[in-house]
Amino acid sequence: MQKTVQKRTLKTRARLMAVSEELIQKSGYEGLRVEEVVQTAGVAKGTFFAHFRDKDALMEILIADRLNACLDQAEAGPSPKTVRQLIAALEPVHSFMMSERYVFDLLIRYSGATAIADVGPIAYCFERYFRVVMMWLDAFEMRKDLPSELLAEGVQAFAIQAMSLRFCALHSATTFTDRLETYLNAWLTPTG
Repeated sequence: MQKTVQKRTLKTRARLMAVSEELIQKSGYEGLRVEEVVQTAGVAKGTFFAHFRDKDALMEILIADRLNACLDQAEAGPSPKTVRQLIAALEPVHSFMMSERYVFDLLIRYSGATAIADVGPIAYCFERYFRVVMMWLDAFEMRKDLPSELLAEGVQAFAIQAMSLRFCALHSATTFTDRLETYLNAWLTPTG
């Protein structure tokens, strides 16, 4: 009896996620409404909340899945050797992160955890981003006065800063790529 309930529960959760992904294709992440998900999935609203505490909990899973796919794409390419190549290699990741203000805001909100128990899929994606960049930097012609771990953290921090300014009307004259290239050239260039 237990296995039947568990199988049905897993199928319901998978159905809710699949329906959500279909609806996101039409309306975007921010446009997704719980009411539309449950109606399309043919389940009660309480069933949704038995699986996800709220819309953002569902979004954390879906956005992390998409971000991991973007990181897979970045890792599948050649290792970058210059700042421009680094920005190009991370383009799928950054493009998705900036695809909607809602996506960016949720990513930032869930990027860190206050306790080990709070670490979720988005926080793991940020850790993966850091590890991928650090691996690339080990073969990169860059400054050697700082460890690659710190340099990778800086790359991630500058990328987030450049994304933040992209959403700011006062700083919209400079593109994300131009701003990030300026930051990374200053951060990664050998000091002499």
